[in-house]
Amino acid sequence: MQWGAFVIIATMALLTLLLIRRLVRNRHAVLAATAEIEFAERFFQIASRTSSAFLAIVSVYAGLLALKLPENAYQAIHTAFTIAVFWQTGLWASTAVLAAVQRRRRGALKSDQAAASSLGIIGFVARLTIWSLVLLLTLDNLGIQIKSLLAGLGIGGIAVALAAQNILGDLFASLSITLDRPFVVGDALQVDEFSGTVEYIGVKSTRLRSVSGEQIIIPNANLLSSRIRNNARLRERRVIYTLSVDQLTSHEQLRRLPGILRELIESHRDVRFDRAHFARIGSSSFDIEAVYIVTTPNYGRHMDILQDIHLRLLDIMGREGISLAQPSQKLYMQDPAPHVSTELQLVAAEESRSAATDPAG
Repeated sequence: MQWGAFVIIATMALLTLLLIRRLVRNRHAVLAATAEIEFAERFFQIASRTSSAFLAIVSVYAGLLALKLPENAYQAIHTAFTIAVFWQTGLWASTAVLAAVQRRRRGALKSDQAAASSLGIIGFVARLTIWSLVLLLTLDNLGIQIKSLLAGLGIGGIAVALAAQNILGDLFASLSITLDRPFVVGDALQVDEFSGTVEYIGVKSTRLRSVSGEQIIIPNANLLSSRIRNNARLRERRVIYTLSVDQLTSHEQLRRLPGILRELIESHRDVRFDRAHFARIGSSSFDIEAVYIVTTPNYGRHMDILQDIHLRLLDIMGREGISLAQPSQKLYMQDPAPHVSTELQLVAAEESRSAATDPAG
C-alpha cells in the first residue's frame, strides 16, 4: 500500500509540475514575441529554466514522504533534495544574471561596443561566483570539510593575484569604466600631456587617436589613476583675455580700455561677459584683463569669437595710438670718475714705454 501510494504521489506530482512548466514556457514565448520587455517576461524566463531532473527529484521526494523509511534513509533523501534545490537555485540565478547582461549588451552595442564586451566579462564573473557558491554548499551538505579547501583556495588566489596583479588591475579598471562611464567611445580626452579621441575601450587598455594622428594606448589602471579632462562633456568655456600695453600709454587710455574690451565681448552672441579690469603693472607693461564665458562647447565658435576680438581691438588701438608692450630693459651709462681716468692714462703710458724699450718687442 505504501509503495503504491509512493508511485501515485510521485507520478501525479511529476505530471503536475511538468504541466506548470509547460504553461510557464508558453507564456514566456508569448511575452518574448513583443518588442517591450516586461517584468513578467523576466519572471517567466527564469521560471522556464526549471530542469526536468529537479522536477523528478521533487516528485520522488514528495512520494517518499508516504513511506516509512529508516532515519538514515530519510537523512540521505533530504540531503539529495537540498542539493537539488541548491543547483536549481543556481540555475535560476545564472539565468537572471545572463538575461540582465544580455539586455544591457543589446543597448550598449548600438553606441559602445567596448562596453558590451566588458558586460560579457561581468556576466562571466557573476555566474562563476554563483556556481562556486553552489559547489561549496553541495560539498558542505555531503559532509566534506570545506574549511581546508577554502584556505587552499585563498592561498592560491593570493598567489595568482600577486602574479597577475597588473592584468587584474586593468581588468577591474575596465569594469569600473563600464559601470561608472567617465567616458565613452568618441569622447575627446586630455590625459596628462596626451590628448585624443577615444577609439576603443578594451579589457586591458584604452586606445586614443591623438590630434596629430597617431594612436595612443594607455592601460586602464593607469588611465583611471590619472587626471582626465573630458572635453566632450564641456558645457561652457571660461576665457581669460589678457592685453599687455606699453607703459607709455596714458592714464586716460588705460581707463577706457576695460570698457572697450567689454563692448567688444558683449557684441558677440553665445558669450556671457564677466569682468574687465586694469589688473597688473608689469615690469615692462600695463596688463588689462577681461573674463568672459562662451556658452557653447564648440571650439571653432570660441576661436571665431577670439579672432574677431583680436582684429577689432587692433583697429581700435591703431586709431587710439596705443602700442602693445614689448619686453625691454633700460641701460643707464655714466662717465667714469676723473681720478679713475687719470690712473688708466698713466698705466697706458707706462705700457707704451715698456714696449718701446723692449728689444723683443
